[in-house]
Amino acid sequence: MRSEAVGSNKEALGKMIESLTNPSERLLDPMERISEVLFALIMVLTFTCSFSVADAGREQVRTMLLGALGCNLAWGIIDAVFYLMACFSKRGRGLLTLGALRQVSSPAEAHQIIAQALPPVLVSVLSSSDLEVLRERLNHVGDIPQQPRLSKGEWLGALGVFLIVVLATLPVIMPFAFIASAGRALRTSNAIAVTMLFLAGYAFGKYAGHHPWRMAVVMVLLGGAMVGTTILLGG
Repeated sequence: MRSEAVGSNKEALGKMIESLTNPSERLLDPMERISEVLFALIMVLTFTCSFSVADAGREQVRTMLLGALGCNLAWGIIDAVFYLMACFSKRGRGLLTLGALRQVSSPAEAHQIIAQALPPVLVSVLSSSDLEVLRERLNHVGDIPQQPRLSKGEWLGALGVFLIVVLATLPVIMPFAFIASAGRALRTSNAIAVTMLFLAGYAFGKYAGHHPWRMAVVMVLLGGAMVGTTILLGG
């Protein structure tokens, strides 16, 4: 059991080293995609759920559609910028860690730096000899950039963030564009939104390893609560 944990740690650290020396082209991981879909759904639901069907004419529907789409376009851009900032910070922190390792002469200090860069639960199963193996491996890494730079994959990831936020909005607002009856359009829109929340919750539960069906139901309830809170607070 312990040897498997050590191997897992070495593999994780190896991936960290690889990401610093050869920037990854991997796009968003599943949790990032799920989070962006949930964010987009909550944003657009604050528009559709506060929409008054009783007073709805074509002009009111058009205003709501433009408002929902414009809001998620803006937040898609903001989210993409935040994603790039997080990537830049993570890459920079990795470079600082490697730089600090090469400046210390004491193996004990190097072990402490490595331990601080790893999750505590993983550090708890590493011995001093394991940390020393990692230190030697890190000291032999060459061609480390002097400054952090965003990779092509990270720029594409930011584009992915933007597209997810925008595209997740469309299924919820499209019924208002194609169904003449505002009441029927709202019911269809809500059904689509609940289905998307359910699927996002199921995916989240499966990814987190915690009862996908239960998490799907919880996500629908949580999404509804967040939308209601946002509307009540004037969002």
